[in-house]
Amino acid sequence: MELKRVVVTGLGALTPIGNTKDEYWDALISGKSGAATVTHFDPEKFKTKFACEVKNFEVTDFIDRKLAKRMDKFSQYAMVASDEAIVDSKLDLDAVNKLRVGVIWGAGIGGLETFQDEVLNFAAGDGTPRFNPFFIPKMIADIAPGNISIKYGFMGPNYATVSACASSANSMIDALNTIRLGTCDVVITGGSEAAVTIAGMGGFNAMHAMSTRNDNPQTASRPFDANRDGFVLGEGAGAIVLEEYEHAKARGAKIYAEVVGGGLSSDAYHMTAPHPDGIGVVAVMKNCLENAGLKPEDVDHINTHGTSTPLGDVAELKAISEVFGSHAKNININSTKSMTGHLLGAAGAIESIASILAMEHGIVPPTINHETVDENIDPELNLTLNKAQKRDIKVAMSNTFGFGGHNACVLFKKLD
Repeated sequence: MELKRVVVTGLGALTPIGNTKDEYWDALISGKSGAATVTHFDPEKFKTKFACEVKNFEVTDFIDRKLAKRMDKFSQYAMVASDEAIVDSKLDLDAVNKLRVGVIWGAGIGGLETFQDEVLNFAAGDGTPRFNPFFIPKMIADIAPGNISIKYGFMGPNYATVSACASSANSMIDALNTIRLGTCDVVITGGSEAAVTIAGMGGFNAMHAMSTRNDNPQTASRPFDANRDGFVLGEGAGAIVLEEYEHAKARGAKIYAEVVGGGLSSDAYHMTAPHPDGIGVVAVMKNCLENAGLKPEDVDHINTHGTSTPLGDVAELKAISEVFGSHAKNININSTKSMTGHLLGAAGAIESIASILAMEHGIVPPTINHETVDENIDPELNLTLNKAQKRDIKVAMSNTFGFGGHNACVLFKKLD
């Protein structure tokens, strides 16, 4: 059978540097950092006292107070971002066949704050099991796509993908394939996360995974810099409306880009560390290119996983050099995590949005906070350091990797 073409017709973003896709984009190209001292709880006794939190967000501006109380923050974020994306798509909700509209969403952790608070409340009591009746439905990762479908009446495939930090990239690839195979006309996809909590910060600190640059949080996320010391935890959501090309064209939809390929692989190496030679990353990018029917020299821009960890950044760039060969030096490579921090399960979604908007505007957002050259990184690679660069982008790649060795890669192309 002939596969359907899939395009992007709507975008929504709720991030540490902007609460809409336009705010997010403006902050990206201006090189704005979202890192600051944690406000969600008192971080004084924590090794890391800062994170990239969503700011100036009042959930009742978007969701009825009673309904919002029945949602964990990660689900609230999902609702707000998906609302923006659906409005942006100008999808006619009265005319569309809702049996053929799906919601496939990514979350690496889900309702961590809900779980944390319920367990702490129980531990503080006398042993009597008093739990909120919404404890379980607030916590489970699949409730985010469930809530989106309930609000809009979308009755197509509805589920969550969980692959740690690759979760929302996995959700996009599943959405791509669902439309390609003719199961749906439209899929709302993306991811959300809200792990800036006592448990989230404490857990990642115990792993020695996060930066402890408490004296200057805004410069802590510094991918590719020789003095990087770990990632900065972020939170938020990114939503993307994917649509079958003929369906979008027939209704006169604005088309941001075509989704031409998705690749998956596993490092099969370690619970948390990347393979030092990046063999899983090499495989996932090759898989993605093959799936898209593109050659390495077709790629103009790569938004890397680029978390600002000592091992991960080097391994990914080595893999890029291996896959793209001499063409690697012609690619604008960046890491927008330098500004947003690491949104875990939502990372793939907001970084794909950054790639799509970079293609639309012809500007590659910078990798900020770079001060010292790392001798382990090829100096010929263009890492788009500290300042946005103008670039005509026809093909953009977004890489996302997760604990457990999960690798996902998505390719976007300007519509011919």
